[in-house]
Amino acid sequence: MTRRPSSRRWLERHFNDPYVKRVRVDGYRSRAAYKLLEIQQRDLVLKPGIRVVDLGAAPGSWSQVARAYVGPKGQVVALDRLRMEPLEGVIVLQGDFREEAVWQQLAVAIGEAPLDLVLSDMAPNMTGTAVVDQAHALSLAELALEFARAHVKPGGALVVKVFQGAGFDAYLRELRASFQQVAVRKPQSSRSESPETFLVAKGLGC
Repeated sequence: MTRRPSSRRWLERHFNDPYVKRVRVDGYRSRAAYKLLEIQQRDLVLKPGIRVVDLGAAPGSWSQVARAYVGPKGQVVALDRLRMEPLEGVIVLQGDFREEAVWQQLAVAIGEAPLDLVLSDMAPNMTGTAVVDQAHALSLAELALEFARAHVKPGGALVVKVFQGAGFDAYLRELRASFQQVAVRKPQSSRSESPETFLVAKGLGC
């Protein structure tokens, strides 16, 4: 089958991507690792000994980064509806975060002690219809915020992926009502054509 020009362009861009090339050298599971690394460099959300939940974790690159920073005294729990290969030092769960039973399973895994940080790189299955995709992405971001409010300790943090579009400003206001500091980040490793943006919220309830 002959590839369409758009497919060829995507493949060329992918294999020429400097972050894709770095993944092979650095041993990360995907180029998404560099987005979190850039956020960490600016916002210092990961610290030794803290407890972290990684939502939308597959294939596991954010969990790899988090585990390296929290060290052996910290904890990382990863959740995704897709199967994720085991990762040393990380508790890996599979399930759809939108389902109550999965939410409860995650709550059991983290135990009663509060979390320090929730990471959410969750994204919906893209339909190509901007309005639909934006609504689904915003719904996932709302769930991440709800989970953080329920399980993150006072002063803790949330890093959440959102898409620019309808509802973004309202969600940003909601974050600022719950956290002391909220920063908008677009890492260099995030492709310029992608509508994704990361919100770094620190100081829950302060």
